[in-house]
Amino acid sequence: MRRRPSRGLELPSVRVPAVASGAFAIGALAVGALAIGALAIGRLAVRRADMAKLHLGEVEIDDLTVRRLRVIETDDGADD
Repeated sequence: MRRRPSRGLELPSVRVPAVASGAFAIGALAVGALAIGALAIGRLAVRRADMAKLHLGEVEIDDLTVRRLRVIETDDGADD
C-alpha cells in the first residue's frame, strides 16, 4: 500500500497577455507612488522657500527685514 509520489505544485496555465497586464498594473502603481512622493517633497520645499521670503506686490520681506523691524519695535518701546 504505497502511495504514488505526487508531482508537486500544479499551476493553472497562464496566458502571456494576462501576465503582461498584471506587470503593467504593478509598474503603474509603483510609478504613481513615486510621483506622489515627489509631489509631497516638492510641496515641503516650496513651503520652506515661502517662509524665507514673502512677496507683497513689489515689496519683498525676508527674515532679515523682519528681524530689523523687531529691533526697531523693541527700541521704540524702551524709550517710552
